[in-house]
Amino acid sequence: MYNFAKRMGEVSASPVREILKLMADPEIISFGGGSPANESFPIDTIQDIIDKALQENGHQVLQYGVTEGWKPFREAFLEHIAYPKGVKASLENVITTTGATQGIQLATDVFLDPGDVVLVESPTFLSTLMVFKKYFIKCVPVETDEHGMIMEDLEEKIKKHHPKMLYSIPTFQNPTGKTLPLERRKKIAELASAYNMMVMEDDPYCDLRYKGEALPPIKSFDQTGHVILLNSFSKIISPGLRVGTILAEPEIIQKITVAKQCADTHTTNLTQVVCAEFLNRGLLSEHLKAITQMYAARLNTMQEGIKKYFPSGTEYTQPEGGLFIWTELPGEPNIQALLERAVEQHKVAFVPGKPFYINPEDGRKSLRLNFSSNTPETIEEGMKRLGELFSAIY
Repeated sequence: MYNFAKRMGEVSASPVREILKLMADPEIISFGGGSPANESFPIDTIQDIIDKALQENGHQVLQYGVTEGWKPFREAFLEHIAYPKGVKASLENVITTTGATQGIQLATDVFLDPGDVVLVESPTFLSTLMVFKKYFIKCVPVETDEHGMIMEDLEEKIKKHHPKMLYSIPTFQNPTGKTLPLERRKKIAELASAYNMMVMEDDPYCDLRYKGEALPPIKSFDQTGHVILLNSFSKIISPGLRVGTILAEPEIIQKITVAKQCADTHTTNLTQVVCAEFLNRGLLSEHLKAITQMYAARLNTMQEGIKKYFPSGTEYTQPEGGLFIWTELPGEPNIQALLERAVEQHKVAFVPGKPFYINPEDGRKSLRLNFSSNTPETIEEGMKRLGELFSAIY
């Protein structure tokens, strides 16, 4: 009999991770993950960058690196990612992370103690909820509308619960695909300062915009250092590189550096070199143009499939970017039972909505659909199969 840590009793296997296992079955059409398209990866370019790096600087690239990250990568991130978004910062404000997920973990390590209160969007990213649960953090949901968090409810929850932190995905939110408007972004920065509340701004999807105007991050309105900005290269270059960043005040970065030293010493130098060179060669703009055109077509196909095949009364978000559509079926469907039938009988997978909520019953009629990892033809077929299953219960 093993005596595991009590915190492990707070978490279970992620339903998304479990559904990703289904992707190994070639017969399954999976709308369950959040994976970029395999064909989006710039493999030849990455190979060229790696070959050049190893030939010219192999011993340094393959040696231990500094915990804060490969300096040329952090410089490239500031020049090509942060500054164009209106964020003022220097090298002391940036640390490289092993994906944005590690950024969430490290920020939690540094700021949150058991019993602390964190406000989260309702619904929100389930993996972050799992991190908070593992640390015995009390999560309080903030109500949302078609544009994301409702500011009146946010301020009311701040006054009532005195949270230490707000966690938000303001652009093409996971799971809903919603985008927080400009004025609400400004308001969050103001509330953070006024109530001495940290904001963890998780922004991995911001560059995957297919229509509409780009919006600056909440961090660009931060006057008092209360906003921590997390970015990732997983969705815009490759998730397998495992490269992300945290941008925050130097004092915060110093604490996060210590926490990261206890985690993995440093993010892999070689993958940081890949991202740095990709940015410095000026490749990101054309790459984003190509993949956003591809994803836009897939998004449109899925939306049309919902309209064509799903039962009357189905509601769904209409995101301007990102990777997900949030769908709510009419009536009182048993989403878990539908998922089991979808996988076993129709060879289609999706993610039920319940795990994205603090109060699971709030998501009893909802599901998340990912459109990025399948071709339009496969999406059309998958939507048809799901439509047949869903319509049969009404």
